Formats: sequence, C-alpha cells, structure tokens
Amino acid sequence: MTTSQASKLNADNSVVFPDKNFYNHQYNARAMIPDHPLIFSRWVHASSLARQRTPSLRDLAYGESSGERLDFFPSAQAGSPLLVFIHGGWWRSLDKSDFSFIAPSYVSAGINVALLNYTLAPNVTIHEIVKQQLRAMAWLYRRAEQYEFDRDKIVVAGHSAGAHLSAMMLAAHWNIYEDDLPADLIKAGVLMSGLYDLDPIQHADFVNVDLQLTQTQIDTLSPALIPQSHNAPFITAVGDLESSEFHRQNAMIGSAWKSNHLNDIVIKNTNHLTICDAFASHEHPLFKATRKLVATI
Repeated sequence: MTTSQASKLNADNSVVFPDKNFYNHQYNARAMIPDHPLIFSRWVHASSLARQRTPSLRDLAYGESSGERLDFFPSAQAGSPLLVFIHGGWWRSLDKSDFSFIAPSYVSAGINVALLNYTLAPNVTIHEIVKQQLRAMAWLYRRAEQYEFDRDKIVVAGHSAGAHLSAMMLAAHWNIYEDDLPADLIKAGVLMSGLYDLDPIQHADFVNVDLQLTQTQIDTLSPALIPQSHNAPFITAVGDLESSEFHRQNAMIGSAWKSNHLNDIVIKNTNHLTICDAFASHEHPLFKATRKLVATI
C-alpha cells in the first residue's frame, strides 16, 4: 500500500492522514480560483478564433468510442515534429476544443499539434482513459506519413489530469503494448501542474465520487511510483499560486524520474489554470522551454 507524503506516522507506525477537508481544499483548484468561469470563457473564445484562423482536421477517430477523438493542427512544413497535448479536468470534464488556443503559437513555430479527447469519468475508469491515450499515440505514430509529421519526433504535453496521462505515456512499454511500435515512441514530455501520486485523490471526496479509485489503480497508475520505460527527457512546470499539494506532486515526479528531468519551471503570479496561458504564449519562458525541448530531440 502506498501512502501520500502529506500523511504522517503515529508512534506505532500507523498511518495518519490529514482529514478529508485538507485534501478537498488542496486539490479543488477551481474553488481556489474565484474567477475560473471567466478564464474558461476566455479559453472558449480564444479557441474558437484559433479554429477559425488556423487550419485543422477535427474529430479524427482514433478508437471506436465517441470520446476517442483528436484534432490535428498541421504546420506548414512537412516532416516537422508533433506535439501531442492532453487536457485536464480531473479526468471527468473539459474537452479538446477548449484548448485549441494552444495550437497557433506552436504551428507558427513549425510544430504540428494534436489535441486529444478521451471518454470522461464516471463513464469509464482512469485505467480505461490511460488505455485510450495509448491507442491515440499508437494511431498517430502509424499515420505520420499521412499527416506529414516526423514519427521520430513525438513529444507529449499535458496539464493537471492530462499531465498524469502524459506521464503514463512516458512510462508506457510501447514495444510490449504493440510489437510494431518502438520502445521510445515518445521522445520527450512537458508535465504541467500534474497528479503523479493518486493516493491522496482517494481522500478528496469532491472528485473521487466520480473516479472511485481502488488501491490497485493507485499502485499501478501513479507515475511517481513506477519507472520511466525509456530515457525520454522531460520538463515540469507549476504555478507559484498553486496549492502545496500540487507543488509536492510536481516535486515528486521530478525526484522519481530525476535522471531524465531537465528543468522545473515555477511560474510567478500563475495559478492552476493560467499556466495553460503561459504554455500557449510564444513570448513566455514555458513556451520557449517547450520549443527548445522539441528542437533537441
């Protein structure tokens, strides 16, 4: 059994967890951001403009279920790298279309962008969502020639729950998953404000009511508790206004996979949502770090 580093031990070595109010407060990021409806509204508007102004192929089916869809924003240069972005929302909300605003800056920099959807909880478990993302990555790899990107330069990026899923892609044994796939299918990663130890989430009632995490899921789907499958470099990022638990989670994955951890970026005056704005802005150090990472693979 795993225990959160936020817990402590009694003198008899029994585990004492902070009460559920602690976890509900620490992980309910929206409750800590009073203007989050305005941020979401701004994203919807910016994403609508991005889809109008940036050529894209939308709702490409990578699997059989209705949730298994992706949007592809091609760069003008054939054979350029692919950045795959996985959205957050506690595995139970939001949509790839909410994050179209991320694509234009990367496309302008000569990087293809794919935005992934997945079936949302409680309709499926986190385990099934991970499997869907595996299918999406394999689907993209096999269609590199069709969509004119370099299959040897695939980078995964994710935010919040999407950072968890991105980390799971960095831990995947691709050549075992499908024997036509290379072991190093994912060449690098960008992990933003992520969840890498699922143990505390079972104590956060506001979200676990939908996730219904089991101990087996916690042990097998917590990236910080399992090794990377191959030496893919990655960077982490977190906003300085985020809760101490999100900072702990961020530090945990950096420590667990330290041999491939290139950089940790703590962004000033940034919360759990506005970090996505930083990622999308061509002038921001996080965008520049991502672009540099893509260029080095």
